[in-house]
Amino acid sequence: MAVIGLGIAVLPAAAADKVVVVRQGDTLSEIALEQGVTVAQLVSLNGIKNPGLIYVGQNLRVQASPPPPAPAPLVHVVASGENLTVIAHHYGTSIATIVSANGLVNPSFLRVGQRLTIPGVASTAPGSPGGAGLPASMAAAVASRANVGSLLVAEANAAGVDPAFVMAVAWQESGWRQEAVSSAGAIGVMQLMPATGEWVAGGILGEAANVHDLRWNIHAGVRLLRHYLDRYHGDRSLALAAYYQGERATDIHGIYAISRSYIASILALQAIFGR
Repeated sequence: MAVIGLGIAVLPAAAADKVVVVRQGDTLSEIALEQGVTVAQLVSLNGIKNPGLIYVGQNLRVQASPPPPAPAPLVHVVASGENLTVIAHHYGTSIATIVSANGLVNPSFLRVGQRLTIPGVASTAPGSPGGAGLPASMAAAVASRANVGSLLVAEANAAGVDPAFVMAVAWQESGWRQEAVSSAGAIGVMQLMPATGEWVAGGILGEAANVHDLRWNIHAGVRLLRHYLDRYHGDRSLALAAYYQGERATDIHGIYAISRSYIASILALQAIFGR
């Protein structure tokens, strides 16, 4: 790759490019080594057809013009009552994306005031200056359903289950609303399927089922959670998997991938209700 006196066509350098001038005795290999690049990069950047043909005085681009800076990502400030499920849904992204972008070790735990980078959302997004434009306050909804919260706490204490855990499950399932009915037909606050209610009534409680009654629904749901916690030796993730995907499926297959975001959301909610 010695310098010879033959001219070759070169690409015009952009204003922001770094340019070096070929001196007598220079080779592409030496220039590449000196500039901290590869010969292949020099060849590509300068449109060189034959790497053995460079000439004294030739201008060589060493680096391409930098791309325009990407817009600053949005930074979301965690508010009271929020979890990753709520935040991911609000911005149209996934829990996994937020976890990866922020290096979260425990996706189930967020602190009020914690700053989370939301990839793919510009900081100038309408309605979101500095993390504004959040979902309606969860605190107001909780306060408006205080009677349900009191029942959840009372049943949790009676069953020896952490009240924050029970409240989190109920909030994830129905938002503490007895009128909530899922597309699959699950009823009420803790979203019991009628067949599940019958099984709990006969197999655990020894009484008639009434999933449409607020108090009985909560009573049965909490006792079902207690059953799963006992079955899985206090492992909350397995207990939640059984509540969501079924006991038999959990016994045979463990936690389904589709259940993991559900579990993470409830454990995050438990941390919030436990404050």
